[in-house]
Amino acid sequence: MQGLLSFSSTVHQCGVQRGLLFPGVEGALNAGQWLPRGAVVGRQQSWQHTLLLRRWKLLDDETRWRCGFAARQVVSCSSGHDGPDFSWPLVPRIERRRYRRPVVSWATSTSTLLPTVREESSKLELVEPDFYRMGYIRHVRAYGVEFKEGPEGIGVYSAKNIPCLEKPRVIMEIPMELMVTVSKDLPWMFHPDIVPLGHPIFDVINSTNVETDWDIRLACLLLLALDQNDNFWQLYGDYLPGDDEITNLLLASEEELHELQDASLARDLAEQQQRSDTAWCTYWPADAVLKLKRLARDPGRLRWALGVAWSRSFTMTMTIGAKIQDAHMLIPYADMINHSFEPTCSYRWRKRDRMLEVVINAGQTIQEGDEMTFNYMEKAPNSKYMRMYGFSSAINPWDSVMFSGNARIHLDSFLSAFNIGGMPDEYYYNEAAAEAVDTFVDGAVLAAARMLPSWKDKDLPFRPSMEMHAARQLQNECRQFLSAYPTTLDEDFRIIGALPLTHGYRMDRKLLVKKIIDSLDVYMERMLY
Repeated sequence: MQGLLSFSSTVHQCGVQRGLLFPGVEGALNAGQWLPRGAVVGRQQSWQHTLLLRRWKLLDDETRWRCGFAARQVVSCSSGHDGPDFSWPLVPRIERRRYRRPVVSWATSTSTLLPTVREESSKLELVEPDFYRMGYIRHVRAYGVEFKEGPEGIGVYSAKNIPCLEKPRVIMEIPMELMVTVSKDLPWMFHPDIVPLGHPIFDVINSTNVETDWDIRLACLLLLALDQNDNFWQLYGDYLPGDDEITNLLLASEEELHELQDASLARDLAEQQQRSDTAWCTYWPADAVLKLKRLARDPGRLRWALGVAWSRSFTMTMTIGAKIQDAHMLIPYADMINHSFEPTCSYRWRKRDRMLEVVINAGQTIQEGDEMTFNYMEKAPNSKYMRMYGFSSAINPWDSVMFSGNARIHLDSFLSAFNIGGMPDEYYYNEAAAEAVDTFVDGAVLAAARMLPSWKDKDLPFRPSMEMHAARQLQNECRQFLSAYPTTLDEDFRIIGALPLTHGYRMDRKLLVKKIIDSLDVYMERMLY
């Protein structure tokens, strides 16, 4: 979803293609040299490298020391054989990269210490004027926000300080005429009416499964919109991710899916890839008419369109006249807003003039430069985020690990140790009850509070010896989880510079399990010793 203006070069060394450029650095960097603050890694690894380096910061000093390198060090790259490190020359080339991304920076201004999005203004640049112009002349409006490009892509940022709001404030309006929309149920309703009468895409949409093929219908309309002359999406399509840039894993290879080290998720994605290829063979036969064939000349094109539908679509109820329907929608500009588990914004349908409104939620205090965020899915584990969007987070408060249940800890004592309040579906870090802000508490600790087997019997106190025994049993289970992976967390970090996107998911799983182990250590130290 996001855009990144990066400069990259391609050089053939040791039988592989690599490209790195570090803005503001003269000449090439050798492996082992320090990566300057604000540097961007080029073409294939910029987004992955940034996320993995930030995951590195979640580790403690001992684990970092065992990994044997510093978090901001450039890692050597080889083609699978022993040989000297090499450096990359800098031959600049402008290229846009657009990703959906989770928020991975830390903030302590909220009660739960979950990730938010804040980037230094020196790293961000305003998006080119054409991006604004093509929407403005079509009645897209933005109030008090700016679209900016940075090392992690395009985001929507506040252009001014906004005091605590008593009611939601509109920051963006997008007319329905610019959206690619298809109703969820029969009869199919398309908005806008871009399907020419008698076009064969009608037959494709009518032959899809009503219950399961919403993504194929939306992908077909997207491909058609990109093919129509003088259509807004021909312009906006320049800001959509390309085949080699989209983070959704429908375009991932079998080897990359294997690197997830999650058999269930890899199998599900492989089935979806096969479903996409089967749909292409069915709806785009060899004798298809040209105006249909040119929409998707190969299976990869349909996979790409499905990936866009998965990672950028909105599902909401809209009212058209007297008709109320649920619809799947691709909404330009609003789809540039990134994800956070503590979002600052939400969206709603405005019936009177068929507009989507993006609003800042009531109760928010916004500083200039703060990023506007949505929560893409409510109460979803990392596997769902990875399936739909191609990212995960080590501090997802709704991620889970399955325990045997043979050992249980006292729930109230665990919550008290970390000043966690609320009901299980609403756990939050109660900063007001703490003497000082506890930087250890994050989304992973909240996830641990939800997933750890526990017991609660009114005011009956626990026996410290039994509680300690149960905590250690749970730690042993966590270590068994980690030992089941083919690679260790340390090994993953040693090859951090060469990791594909799918490695981030398994690293987040390992970091979560490690955080649970550490949480149980802190729990025993605070409550039992």
